[in-house]
Amino acid sequence: MPFSAMATRLSSMTQQTAQTSSSDLRRLDGSPVRVLVVDDEENLTELLRMALRYEGWDVRSAGTGMAAVRAAREFQPDAVALDMMLPDFDGMEVLRRMRADNPNVPVLFLTARDAVEDRVAGLTAGGDDYVTKPFSLEEVVARLRALMRRTAIMNEGSDSVLTVGDLTLDEDSHEVTRDGQQIALTATEFELLRYLMRNPRRVLSKAQILDRVWNYDFGGQANVVELYISYLRKKIDAGRQPMIHTMRGVGYVLKPTT
Repeated sequence: MPFSAMATRLSSMTQQTAQTSSSDLRRLDGSPVRVLVVDDEENLTELLRMALRYEGWDVRSAGTGMAAVRAAREFQPDAVALDMMLPDFDGMEVLRRMRADNPNVPVLFLTARDAVEDRVAGLTAGGDDYVTKPFSLEEVVARLRALMRRTAIMNEGSDSVLTVGDLTLDEDSHEVTRDGQQIALTATEFELLRYLMRNPRRVLSKAQILDRVWNYDFGGQANVVELYISYLRKKIDAGRQPMIHTMRGVGYVLKPTT
């Protein structure tokens, strides 16, 4: 989308935001959620900053990978919109360094590449979602909103601990253990596991998982469910009796081993 068209859409979003409350997204202390925008295109970055601020969010930006890592440490964002291609190093290296400091921060990749292998590479590196340039501002806002809802940084979560067999998931602390051993998950992996654990012994279709975990049709790419199920299996079932089972042609089911 050309910058002029994006600016027009931004004006429209401003009017809509004036009529719609964004108070449903807050940090636990009641302050606005924080979003870090990382892109070396200044015009695009400014439009994104304005669009996100119209949502009532606290926004900072960076134009290089090094500046992004530094900003993430200081700002402690609740979500990051991250360009894949930056002047000093690529978005996947930025993600790796950010996650070293904050393992749970959700990341939305901004990419000019539409090839399946590039999208899968970003998701495999730990990205939680992506949009392909040119994109609409509304789409970026919607996807960031969905990511932040899933990470439970808003004051709307429960204090329950889910348990299926020897697998436990704490919805408040985001700690996951199996047989007493702690398991580190990305924000998307955590939400997928939570959905499975809230429905033990129930077969869930790919369409159901896409709707619940991603909150929208993932561009028709249902294979993203297979990708994230494989990630979970490597972390949850590796070296143990499997709990995640594939029902061919139907979907997936989580069952205790005993």
